[in-house]
Amino acid sequence: MKALALALTATLALALAACSTDRNRTSSSTGGTSSSTSGIKGTAHDATLTTKVKSALAADVGLKTLTGISVDSEGSTVTLKGSVDTDANKRRAEQVARGVDGVSTVKNELTIEAKK
Repeated sequence: MKALALALTATLALALAACSTDRNRTSSSTGGTSSSTSGIKGTAHDATLTTKVKSALAADVGLKTLTGISVDSEGSTVTLKGSVDTDANKRRAEQVARGVDGVSTVKNELTIEAKK
């Protein structure tokens, strides 16, 4: 069951990354668009890092039941958004994200909302 959840998380992250707009696209003098190779590599790296962080959060025993955390990455910076139920879970999510290989900075924008 855990393997299935990780596989689904990874597939979803890659699908979302493929649907996102290319931030590095620029207009050429003829009105067309071009994308730099480094932009493509950066987008693939961002998607990979996002998937790694989501998988780490899903694998953490204390956090795997929390579904309100979204992860975004740009370069080696990861941003956590959404809501968790306690301050301890907010800190734990940040700690888990920091522990992922390739992450240098974590922006923790999680809010605390009591379970209903």
